[in-house]
Amino acid sequence: MKLKTLILAAGKGTRMKSELPKVIHEVNGIPMISKIIKVLEVLKPEENILILGHKKEEVLKVVGEDADYVVQTEQLGTGHAVLQAKDKLKDYDEDVMVLCGDTPLLREETLEELYKFHRDTDSVTTILTSIYDNPFGYGRIVKENGLVKAIVEEKEADAEIKKIKEVNAGVYCFKGRELFDALSKITNNNEKGEYYLTDVIGIQVGEGKKVQSFVLNDNIEILGVNSKVELAQASKVLRDRKNIDLMEKGAILIDPSAVYAEEDVVVGRDTVIYPGAILQGKTVIGENCQILGTTRIIDSTLGNDIKVESSVIEESILEDGVTMGPFAHLRPKSHLKEKVHVGNFVEVKKSTLEKGVKAGHLTYLGDAQIGEDTNIGAGTITCNYDGKNKFKTVIGKNSFIGSDSMLVAPVIIGENALVGAGSVITKDVPDNSLAVSRSKQIIKNDWRK
Repeated sequence: MKLKTLILAAGKGTRMKSELPKVIHEVNGIPMISKIIKVLEVLKPEENILILGHKKEEVLKVVGEDADYVVQTEQLGTGHAVLQAKDKLKDYDEDVMVLCGDTPLLREETLEELYKFHRDTDSVTTILTSIYDNPFGYGRIVKENGLVKAIVEEKEADAEIKKIKEVNAGVYCFKGRELFDALSKITNNNEKGEYYLTDVIGIQVGEGKKVQSFVLNDNIEILGVNSKVELAQASKVLRDRKNIDLMEKGAILIDPSAVYAEEDVVVGRDTVIYPGAILQGKTVIGENCQILGTTRIIDSTLGNDIKVESSVIEESILEDGVTMGPFAHLRPKSHLKEKVHVGNFVEVKKSTLEKGVKAGHLTYLGDAQIGEDTNIGAGTITCNYDGKNKFKTVIGKNSFIGSDSMLVAPVIIGENALVGAGSVITKDVPDNSLAVSRSKQIIKNDWRK
């Protein structure tokens, strides 16, 4: 089987009331057009051809500059849009699937079944359709002897046709040569003066060719996103699907309605996700973890047996047994190795904390390398920035940094070293040493008399 797809993505989307092209608005953390391309992977198409127009450069930033596309400079209807790909497909004698870039709720299995039906029935054209109890506004599928006779739009339908509940979902499978042969015959003799793809059906039927419909089970799949309200509706559907998928694969969501998990998130078995969690990007969470409170995790990898409470994790790695929070923050490129503890109001940035490191509270660790089993006291700061450049702090294993210490980078604290509380350390500290830097304590008796 050979297949190419045409994705219609040229429209301005004026109802979105946005400066962005409609198709790059995100649904559950993924641009709509990227979601369509991802779903199409199940069909293994030879090529996805995008039909772009309005702010095409912005769309290409999302899908990649190497994407195959044609440009519809004027938006003169869906038929006119498809015609822009004629030269690319002029020698292509296989199947072509046409769909819109603003229908992110289509399922992989729907497109698989549609295409299989198209091939099995040897139809010239197969239309994806749905059944609506109230089909107002949709094009009706008129049939005769089980075959499609016409697609009649709402404003052109008479009273009898308006009773039809099977409607056009806007996804088509065509035999390529037959598609462009029919497109060459359509006209813009209509109220809007546009060239409609649906007119292809009438031409093919008039020539005695076989046109079929394939009815999908869940009509929510054909929701076209044309406004911010519909964008929110689509996002909720995808979010619900995602949460069900996570639970079916073994995760425990205490309240699925209160968990936000984006499209590419992976959660291991028996990990408990509590209400308020926000899981974004390509986040991967292992098994037997607890994600509590208003925790936000972005593009990070977490191992097994981890507990995170009311914290933020960005582009970081947490190995098995880490505990974190509440109110801790891992900024990008942080790496917490096995059984590290990062507690209340601790911020870590671009640092590696080796196995067993503890930083319990009120600490900033930036551009640091901290050895195994070292304990960082409350209020410790690695002073990594001098106003122009960043510098690194290195602390060896089994060391203790007393509370309220400032480590002025670049500086190296050796193994099994101790820094006294309240110290400002500007020079390297050797292994097995004590470093104390404090002002002399002065007591003046009877000062308040």
